[in-house]
Amino acid sequence: MSGSVSPLAPKTFAEMPPVRGVRMATAEAGIKYKNRTDVLMMVFDAPASVAGVFTRSLCPSAAVDFCRQNLSGGVARAVVVNSGNANAFTGVKGRAATALTAQSAAEAVGCSTGEVFLASTGVIGEPLDATKFAGVLGDMKDRGREDFWFEAAKAIMTTDTYPKVATRSAEIGGVTVTINGIAKGAGMIAPDMATMLSFVVTDADIAPQALQALLSDGVGPSFNSVTVDSDTSTSDTLMLFATGAAAADGQARIEDASDVALDGFRAALNAVLFDLALQVVRDGEGARKMVAITVEGAESDAAAKRIGLSIANSPLVKTAVAGEDANWGRVVMAVGKAGEKADRDLLAIWFGDIRVAVNGERDPAYSEAAASAVMKEQDIAIKVEIGLGSGTATVYTCDLTKEYIEINGDYRS
Repeated sequence: MSGSVSPLAPKTFAEMPPVRGVRMATAEAGIKYKNRTDVLMMVFDAPASVAGVFTRSLCPSAAVDFCRQNLSGGVARAVVVNSGNANAFTGVKGRAATALTAQSAAEAVGCSTGEVFLASTGVIGEPLDATKFAGVLGDMKDRGREDFWFEAAKAIMTTDTYPKVATRSAEIGGVTVTINGIAKGAGMIAPDMATMLSFVVTDADIAPQALQALLSDGVGPSFNSVTVDSDTSTSDTLMLFATGAAAADGQARIEDASDVALDGFRAALNAVLFDLALQVVRDGEGARKMVAITVEGAESDAAAKRIGLSIANSPLVKTAVAGEDANWGRVVMAVGKAGEKADRDLLAIWFGDIRVAVNGERDPAYSEAAASAVMKEQDIAIKVEIGLGSGTATVYTCDLTKEYIEINGDYRS
C-alpha cells in the first residue's frame, strides 16, 4: 500500500450494516507485510448459496482452480483470503498450500473442504507458506463479527490506497434484504473478469443456480467494463454468497433468476458491483484522473466495447490524459487499430461537451483552450460516434502516470 491515498478516493466511505448469517475476522499472519492484517476469514452460520466468476487467464492461480472445483457444490461455509502472495505459478506446492489451507478452515468451522473457498493476491511465482494460516484460523472463527466489513476490506489490500466497500438494500416479496460487497484491486486490472478480488454477501434466500445467473449477468457492465492497465490477473475472483437468513422474515426462496420478485434485488446487486468496480479504477496505481469512454454507433455492442477498450488501454491516450493534453489524434489511432469496423469520414469525437472532431477532420469550431479545460478535470468523459450502427458501450479507465511505473518497477523489492 503506497503512502498517499489516491486523489480519486471516495470522500466518505459507506456505512456498512451487518449482513445476517456471516461473520468475519482478520489476522496478521506475516505473509509479506509487517504489522498489517493480511488474512481474512468469512464464516457462514449455515450453509450459504455461492456463485463465482473468475479470471479468463490461462495461467490461473491455485486458489482459482480450487474455487472452480468447489463451485459446482453450490454451498459455502467458509472463505479464506490472503494478501501478499498470489499462490500463482507455484505448481505442486501451490496445490498443496490450498489443500492445507482448506483443511485448516474446514477443521476450524466443522465443514467439508468442498464448502471452503479460497483467494490469494500478491506476488506471482513465490510458494505460499500455508502453515501460517493453520495457527490463526481456529481463533479467527471464534472471534468473527457481523459488523467487520471495513476491516475485512483492509485485510485484502495490496497496492490499494484505500479499502473498497459498497452496500445496498432491496425488497424481495416485501421482505428487505441487504447486499454488502468488498473489493481489492489497483493494478493488473483488465476486463476479462473482474478486479483481482471481490466478495459480495446478501442475507437473501436465493438458490445457487439463480445466484450464478445474476452474477454472470452483473459483471458485464461493471467489472468487465473497467481497465487500469490492460493486464488480466491470474487471480481474479468475484464471489457472491446468499446466507438465506431473510427466510426467517418470510422471504420465499428464489429458485429462478428470471423470477420477477428479483427485479429490485438485481438492480441493487448490479449497483453494488458497479460501485466496487469504479472504486477499483479510481484507485488505479498512480491514478490522478478517471476516464469514462463511451462509444456509440458501432456495428454491435460488442464492437463498441472492443473499440472502447482499445482507447482505454492505449498507453498514448492514457499518458495524454495524465499530461492534460487534448490529443484527440490518439483517440483516432485507437479506434483505427481496434479491429472493428470504422469509417474515418464518419467519425466524431467529444472531450466532455466539446466536439473536437467531426466528419473525419477537426471540428471547424474547435477551441484548444476549451478542450484543454476539460482535460484539467479530475473526471473526464470521452465520447466517440462511429456512425455505422446502433452498438454502444461505456468503459472506464484511469490515466497512466510516472507513479504507475514507480509502483510496478519495484513491486517485489
